[in-house]
Amino acid sequence: MKVILSTLNSKFIHSCLAIRYLQGYVEDLIHIDIKEYTINQNIDFIASDLYKLGPEIIGFSTYIWNLTETLKICKILKTVNPKIKIILGGPEVSFDGEKILEDNKFIDFIIYGEGEETFREFIKKTIDGNEDYDDIEGLIYSQGNKIIKNPPRPLIKDLNIIPSPYKNIGDEFENKIVYFESSRGCPFNCEFCLSSTIKGVRYFEINRVKEELNNLIEGKVRQVKFVDRTFNANKNYAMEIMSFIINKNPKDINFHFEVTAHLLDREMLNFLSGVKEGLFQFEVGVQSTNLDTIDAIGRTTDFEKLRDITKEIKSHKNIHQHLDLIAGLPYEGYDSFRKSFNDVYEIRPEKIQLGFLKLLKGSGLRKDQEKYGFKYLDEPPYEVLENDFIKFKEIIKLKTIEDLVERYYNEGYFEHALEFIVHNHYTSPFDFYEDFSYYWEFKNYHKVSNSRIRLYEILIEFYKHKGFNNMVVFNELLRFDFIKNNKGSRIPNGILGFKEDIKQSIIHEILKNEKVMEDCLEEYKELPTKKIIQDIAVETFSVNIFKIIEDGYNSTDYTIRTDILFVYQKEVINRCKTYDISNIIKEMI
Repeated sequence: MKVILSTLNSKFIHSCLAIRYLQGYVEDLIHIDIKEYTINQNIDFIASDLYKLGPEIIGFSTYIWNLTETLKICKILKTVNPKIKIILGGPEVSFDGEKILEDNKFIDFIIYGEGEETFREFIKKTIDGNEDYDDIEGLIYSQGNKIIKNPPRPLIKDLNIIPSPYKNIGDEFENKIVYFESSRGCPFNCEFCLSSTIKGVRYFEINRVKEELNNLIEGKVRQVKFVDRTFNANKNYAMEIMSFIINKNPKDINFHFEVTAHLLDREMLNFLSGVKEGLFQFEVGVQSTNLDTIDAIGRTTDFEKLRDITKEIKSHKNIHQHLDLIAGLPYEGYDSFRKSFNDVYEIRPEKIQLGFLKLLKGSGLRKDQEKYGFKYLDEPPYEVLENDFIKFKEIIKLKTIEDLVERYYNEGYFEHALEFIVHNHYTSPFDFYEDFSYYWEFKNYHKVSNSRIRLYEILIEFYKHKGFNNMVVFNELLRFDFIKNNKGSRIPNGILGFKEDIKQSIIHEILKNEKVMEDCLEEYKELPTKKIIQDIAVETFSVNIFKIIEDGYNSTDYTIRTDILFVYQKEVINRCKTYDISNIIKEMI
């Protein structure tokens, strides 16, 4: 019997954890092949590729991003091979499986809830030729013109009975993003999240987790993305996992965790302060700072504590933090969202993820849609268009602002220019992005693709268009940002350079200077100049860049020639070190 498990990932670099769990759970019964695709691939190609393999049973793992495409593939397969048995599982069919079967007669079975044991019983019966499915908990199926939904299956108490999907992986996941779980469930009950439907938290045995992580490290994956809803719910368990990773000291790999910031105590904060730069990445859900909103969505949080903790983590410059906001929540109107945005922006996390509320099947907010006047399309991704507190035209405005935050803030390529313009010309960060969004759309920049260099050009165009003063200071800060983050690239149009370039011979002399080598380039001491010069740049500015930054971007007169050494690195956060070498160059010239 030929059985295939498949899914459509959002990107080629991703891999699916769920189908590997199912494969392992029945490996003593039957060999199952896994076939993964992406939503960007042609539907006809995927269907024909699967058809050629001749499966008798094919199962798809469905999610909010792939259900529509998956159903099209299933329809093609059933049309050309009516005998094939098609089974769907995953969060996108777990809450309305009966309707899915009613609307899509080409689907035969749906597994709802945790799927491992249900799938195993289904496969065993099929192997035995037994088509009596009425005693398989967690299964929905068609029988003639009837749709039968069996009782739900209890959660697996001991997760360790699930075979590891990460044994003997070889180079299967090399340079890929691998999804990983050390626990299932969440201690919180947020009304917008599906985790609220599962009570309690269950953990995998710690030695198993370590063994799997070791295999992934040796398999040279690019990122291990923990899908635990609250990774630090159990502090000791979380610290043991992180300590194991730190002791392995892996190269060219990072580990992504969703953490609840207000649960991070002093012991863990001290522990995190010494983590190697770029090894860990934290995602912190803020969602809103409106207390009425927080109460309505059942969120447990303390924003004041969250702010202090995330600021402390940021001060160590070693952990990349993503802070999440959601537009469209109850009681969060446009002006309320403005405040939430400014509250989070003030922390200056490495990334602000501005998302829009999706009324997921099974979530509490979907059940309360009439209470809050939610308007949305009942098809993936179920994104809210408006509600009683925010209108569609305001959501559209936030979409453009989100785009600009992603382009200009989240990569960190415009850090000091943005700080200067916000500090000197706007009441708040939101006011800047809102104003910039009007210009962006007026110029139709949202309709074309813009390179990173073009983004610098547009920003200085905007500054000139507004007629803001202190143009020289802004120009130099933007040029500083560009040189710091774009090694060896040409200066964008519109950004003026210093009138006198530093000669190449002077740069060679700088790299032979003992003080420069000792204070700025100690790790390069044993290398020849021709090697060092590949990783550095020396540029002259007409203002004192460091003093401007140190003084909080106040727009007073900083006109003084400043020579800066840029030392490029391959780090995640500290991509480039900068040093004031004005006195040394002054002596040389």
